[in-house]
Amino acid sequence: MKTGIIIPCYNEEKRLNKNAFIKFVQQENEYYLCFVNDGSKDNTIHVLKEIQEANPSKVSIIDMKKNGGKAAAVRSGSRYFYSNHHIDYIGFIDADLSTDFEDFGDLVKTLEINNELNFVFGSRAKNASKAIEKDKIRALISKVINILIVLIVGLSISDTQCGAKVYKAELVPILFTESFLSKWLFDVEMFIRMKRYFGKSKITKAIYEQPLKRWVHMEDSKLGLKDSLEIPYRLILIWFNYNVISTFTINPSITYEPLLEIYGNTTQRIAA
Repeated sequence: MKTGIIIPCYNEEKRLNKNAFIKFVQQENEYYLCFVNDGSKDNTIHVLKEIQEANPSKVSIIDMKKNGGKAAAVRSGSRYFYSNHHIDYIGFIDADLSTDFEDFGDLVKTLEINNELNFVFGSRAKNASKAIEKDKIRALISKVINILIVLIVGLSISDTQCGAKVYKAELVPILFTESFLSKWLFDVEMFIRMKRYFGKSKITKAIYEQPLKRWVHMEDSKLGLKDSLEIPYRLILIWFNYNVISTFTINPSITYEPLLEIYGNTTQRIAA
C-alpha cells in the first residue's frame, strides 16, 4: 500500500530538519512526500528543493504563492495525491516533525490491518505517553477547547487538533471538495463532514484515535496565544455555519484535474 504524506510549510526555513526528511525519502519504503509551500516569505522553497533533489520520484512540491493557512495546504496536497490513483492512503504531519515518522507509520499500520477503519489520527491526550511534552498553559487551554469541540462535533474525541492524521484516499471527495471555513480548525470541520456523510453510528466505527508514543511542542509555533484565545469564537462560527446556515454539500463522485495544470507551478509528479 502506498501512502502520501503532506507537509504544510510556512516560513519553515529554520525549523525544517532537512537531513531527517532526506534520510526518510532515501529509505526503501512505500511513502511519498508532498511539501506545500504556503506562501512562505523566507527561503523555505529552496530547502524543499534540496530535499526533493535527494529523491525526485518520491518528493513533490506545491508552491502556493499566497498564504492560505494549514487548511488550504492540506486540502491542496490531498487533492494532488488523489489525482495520482496509485496512492492508497493520504495523511499529514507538521513540518517540525513534532510527530515523527515512526508514530506516523504506526497510524498507517492501524489503518492497514483494520478494514472497518478509514480515518486514523494521533492523540496527545488519550492514554498519553510520558514522552509527550506539552506546554502547561497550552495544555490547559487545549482541555477547555476540547470540551467545546466535543459539544460541537458530537463525537467523543480527546484530541481533534493533533497534526498527525491518515485516511483512505477515497475520503478526499468527502473531506476536501469544498474549502474550509477556518485556516487552523479545519480538523473539526473534517470530523463534522465525515459525520454528516456516514452518520454518527457508522463514523464512530470508521475512525480511530491512536495515542502517540512521542510528541514535542516546538517553539516558534505559527499559532500564538492570542490565536488560541480566539478559538472558542471561531468554533462557534463553525457550528453556526454547519448547523444553521448549512451550505455544505458533498459530491463523492467528483474527480480532480491533475494539479500541475491547476497550480501551474513546478510541482514534481509522483512516479507510478
